[in-house]
Amino acid sequence: MTMDIAGEVILAALALRVFGRDAVVLLRRLAAAGVRAGISEMRRDLGEGAKDAHHEGQA
Repeated sequence: MTMDIAGEVILAALALRVFGRDAVVLLRRLAAAGVRAGISEMRRDLGEGAKDAHHEGQA
């Protein structure tokens, strides 16, 4: 049992060493894409609100 746990810990440490930097880069890119999508959504919502307010003033 102890050798199994030691083997899993070593494997996890090795995987972290090999893929750790790539995983961090991927997570940062995903976070940046999420922020860009959120900002785009906010701009779109604000743009529609401004159009509605402009049309109400002309009626």
